Amino acid sequence: MKSPASRGISVSTMHKQWILKQTDPATVAALSAATGLSAVTASILSSRGLTEPEQVASFLSPTLAAMLDPFLMAGMEQAVVRLVAARAAKETVCIYGDYDVDGISATALLVSGLRAMGLNVTYHIPNRMEDGYGLNGDALRLIKERGIELAISVDCGVTAIEEAILCRSIGLDLIITDHHQPLDQLPDAIAVINPHRRDCSYPFKGLAGVGVAFNLLVALRSRLRDQGAFGDNGPDLRQWLDLVALGTIADLVPLVEQNRLLTSAGLQRMGDGCRIGLAALKQVAGIKGEVSSGQVGFQLAPRLNAVGRLESAVPGVELLLTEDPQQAAALSAELDGANLERRQVERRIFDEAIAQIEAQGGLQDRNSIVLSSPDWHQGVVGIVASRLVERYYRPTLLVAERDDASGKGSGRSISGFHLLEALHECADFLQRYGGHRAAAGVTVEPGQMAAFADAFEQAALTRLGDQELIPELVLDVEVAPRDLTSALVAELQRLGPFGMGNTTPVLLLRQMQVLDCRCFGEGHLNLRLQRDGLQFKALGWGMAERTVPALVDLACTVKLETWNGREQLRLELKDFRTSEDYHAAQ
Repeated sequence: MKSPASRGISVSTMHKQWILKQTDPATVAALSAATGLSAVTASILSSRGLTEPEQVASFLSPTLAAMLDPFLMAGMEQAVVRLVAARAAKETVCIYGDYDVDGISATALLVSGLRAMGLNVTYHIPNRMEDGYGLNGDALRLIKERGIELAISVDCGVTAIEEAILCRSIGLDLIITDHHQPLDQLPDAIAVINPHRRDCSYPFKGLAGVGVAFNLLVALRSRLRDQGAFGDNGPDLRQWLDLVALGTIADLVPLVEQNRLLTSAGLQRMGDGCRIGLAALKQVAGIKGEVSSGQVGFQLAPRLNAVGRLESAVPGVELLLTEDPQQAAALSAELDGANLERRQVERRIFDEAIAQIEAQGGLQDRNSIVLSSPDWHQGVVGIVASRLVERYYRPTLLVAERDDASGKGSGRSISGFHLLEALHECADFLQRYGGHRAAAGVTVEPGQMAAFADAFEQAALTRLGDQELIPELVLDVEVAPRDLTSALVAELQRLGPFGMGNTTPVLLLRQMQVLDCRCFGEGHLNLRLQRDGLQFKALGWGMAERTVPALVDLACTVKLETWNGREQLRLELKDFRTSEDYHAAQ
């Protein structure tokens, strides 16, 4: 069969290791019978640890009534007491945010939520290039000089030991809300609210920063209501759930348990009539009606992120706070323009990074990627590092060089490689660094780029063998063509919202005959397939360079699309291979 690769597109494609989840047939059959779900959906739920009908019922119908008591969080009581006092004394509270979508959302949530509860509130968002990540001493001094007595951090601060000491010394009370991993020592603040505290009895540890901030709002409203501060029940906190969903999805925390119920309710609010700013952002992104987690992650969040990556994140906060439709339209247009600029910068850096790799002879003998340039934007290199990991499946660090021959960069990792641990071994060449298993930031000492790259490669060589450099593709369940119905698609949609920890189900279809194979757009693949008398359309984004055999096994997701007023199933390819290759690998 003539393949798209013969039409002038020749980009190497990486082999993936397919891993088909295994389930107990008896458990799947019992779950299907008890719930009325298909065996396919029951198998997916079972493989994700939901084996009892009660668990499945709760999962399929998340409700806010299942929210945990926010006072289970260590530090919550102290924070609420201080905020009640600030309200009574008419003090001004400053929310100290972060420049990513989680921080922007949490900042807007606490500013508008606390104002609705009768507090005077302002905010500060650091500049990525000038202030760096987290609490900044100069910014805290300026906040105090403005006559502010209380600052509340969101999505940052849990490691700010020195900054907390500074706040004590200048008389600025500090409440920290964060979700990142704390050090052995906590900052000396009025309160430190973080589910990861060792002494925290709040059972769910996976909240985003905006989720922690929302729990503070819930706790404060409860206390003020008990004290008779409101004529009725006080403000309806559901009006802020769109912000909770926005930050939670964007921050790639697991969409399970508490995150699932908060995100589900928030997405519904985005579709039913969200705040003015988000409505304007939906319009420039071309989103109508209901909003999916994918649309948040790939269309709304990047526009909010763009200004913080290139300049200041303040327009993003203002968009989420505004009640003026004209201002919302202007701000959303500004964010859309910044996102276009960010994409252009990202594309240029990506192309230049690939050119560097090819000029160095490729990656045949290397287990890592460390690249730098004085022409790269430090706010965008992290995104490009992620794209290079997708392309080459190597732990990757990209560094924007500075005039003093130092550099500031971001890294992304692969499964089985703890990025932060590897950086510990490169500390001699770094001014500072931080992060976790999957992502990190670094500041390279002047003149040490080459030495740092060598040290990082050595750390990768000791941790990664050939097998670890093959990406894994997890398949949820094997299906037959007859299983692919609109009813199944409806069932699978009920498993959302999808994201980290609750991924879109990937199906395995064996021995599909390829009837037609065409390219379209910029390197995409369009297949028409047949088996057992049934035909399907399949799209492979970015797969046009691949040779397509006559008989394939597919790893795919399934969707319903409407064409000429008629619904039809569409398969979206995650990978494909010749049927013989797959069976030989088993």
